[in-house]
Amino acid sequence: MNNFSIEKLYEMARQLRRDVIKMLTISKSGHSGGPIGLAEIFSALYFKILNIDPKNPQWSDRDYFFLSAGHLAPVWYAALARAGYFPLDELKTLRKIHTRLQGHPAPAHTHGLPGIEVASGSLGQGLSIAVGCALGIRLDAKKSRVYVLLGDGELDEGQIWEAAMTAAHHKVSNLTAIVDRNDCQIDNYTHVVMHLEPLTDKWKAFGWNVIECNGHSIEEFLNAVEKSKQCVDKPSVIIAKTFMGNNVSFMHNDYKWHGVPPNEEQAKQALSELPPTSFGDFIKFDWENN
Repeated sequence: MNNFSIEKLYEMARQLRRDVIKMLTISKSGHSGGPIGLAEIFSALYFKILNIDPKNPQWSDRDYFFLSAGHLAPVWYAALARAGYFPLDELKTLRKIHTRLQGHPAPAHTHGLPGIEVASGSLGQGLSIAVGCALGIRLDAKKSRVYVLLGDGELDEGQIWEAAMTAAHHKVSNLTAIVDRNDCQIDNYTHVVMHLEPLTDKWKAFGWNVIECNGHSIEEFLNAVEKSKQCVDKPSVIIAKTFMGNNVSFMHNDYKWHGVPPNEEQAKQALSELPPTSFGDFIKFDWENN
């Protein structure tokens, strides 16, 4: 998987978007805009960056990934399935009774999925978990790295900044945080709900190595991750500028798609804007055969 070309990574990102649309259309429930906007980042993480083994999810030398904003789970589930952690066909069970694909992610030992380390709790907790994991890895003298993805609306939570101080104080350089900077949260744009800027200066003031990139450019994101690996005296944060619902015209940059699934007509339009890929879909709707 780590040998994917840039072209293949973009194709996988398109497939992840198709998967999310189909999952949400079937479930009639779930979050659309954020997961669709993160397709390039998850493609890069799971098919280029992370040192993982889907056949051995608990491999002791693996890299660790935490999704702090757990409601973004649909794109994570799609990436995990495409990477081989569980069967693609299971994607159609999103949010169903007794499914392993719950509305918020959970690990295998709590009736969730392999490849997921912990259940997501209230927003703001993921960075603390990631800091603890990174410190544990350092104590064990392992070379594994820890990645955690945060929503920008989540940065309103005070616990984020407590964890940020802790990571900087302990110089946790094997940690890379990724901020999905799409300026959207559940009930408005982030600049309306709680002004975050100057965000770069905030993270720098808390002692972090700050890297900014276009989150829809896989090349820029890969370069940002490499820069984070080169920093050896402080934790790194990648502020990735994205657009909610990117590549789906009627969802683009619209916070109202935070927690709304598409209906069938909207799904038809979205899929028409996201051409099929060589990876193949996990399901074909009846209307796709016409």
